[in-house]
Amino acid sequence: MSAVSSKRDQVWRNIAVATPYLWLLVFFLAPFAIILKISLADPVIAQPPFTPTFDDQGRIAASVDSFRFLLTDKLYAITYVRSVVMAAAATILCLALGFPMAYGIARSSASVRSLLLLLIVLPFWISFLLRVYAWMGLMNNYGVINNFLMWLGVIDSPIQIMYTDFAVFVGLAYSYLPFMILPLYATLERMDISLVEAAQDLGASRTRAFWDVTWPLAKPGVIAGCLLVFIPAMGEYVIPYLLGGPESLLIGRVLFDEFFVNRDWPLASAVAIVLLILLVVPIVLLQRYQARDQENTA
Repeated sequence: MSAVSSKRDQVWRNIAVATPYLWLLVFFLAPFAIILKISLADPVIAQPPFTPTFDDQGRIAASVDSFRFLLTDKLYAITYVRSVVMAAAATILCLALGFPMAYGIARSSASVRSLLLLLIVLPFWISFLLRVYAWMGLMNNYGVINNFLMWLGVIDSPIQIMYTDFAVFVGLAYSYLPFMILPLYATLERMDISLVEAAQDLGASRTRAFWDVTWPLAKPGVIAGCLLVFIPAMGEYVIPYLLGGPESLLIGRVLFDEFFVNRDWPLASAVAIVLLILLVVPIVLLQRYQARDQENTA
């Protein structure tokens, strides 16, 4: 009976280990292989709008023209840089706003903490598209912000807020702020506050105690929150399209236009491959840094 039970436990352990690998295979590697195959084709006016993988003689027909065009056209390089800068700036703002909010929630009483967490999660109950449209109503030329500033006498005529990089920046920071707060809260809530008190008792100032005790312990939540904000912000399409207007060319907007406006699927797939590399490589390097840091700490 024990042998049967041990074998059953081994089977379930194997299933538990294989499940995440199967998930990655189905939802990451398989789509990545499809996109890579399309990126090595040539655009044609047909259905589907790209050449087949094998020619009439059964030989592999691969072309790197899409990647070559992507690397030689400055528009795409500028778009990638703009996307990285915008996503990084939104991530920094979310961290600056989210850390004190998460710290305050983690140190509040149990009843108040539940209410504050509910307020953080509450925007998820409303459609993402509706929340972006609400910002359009706030920031347009005769929206709430301009009318309020004119009522105060700060400005005499409406200022251009909509269809600017600033509007996109605000929209990104607002939309992804909860993704920064929640992992920070989960980390700070488990932190032993007595460590900070001990540092202050030993003569450390509040600032020194924060950088020597709180910040190192909160670093896993900071890294998780930054990744949860930066990765989706990098490929965001709806916010740049609605708040940035036609002049706001971020990589998500370019990717959509190549697929559905220009119908150049190979080039769009090449854009997606480069975007994926830009996101995956820093994550891998960050994981290696964390592993090395944990080894040094141990």
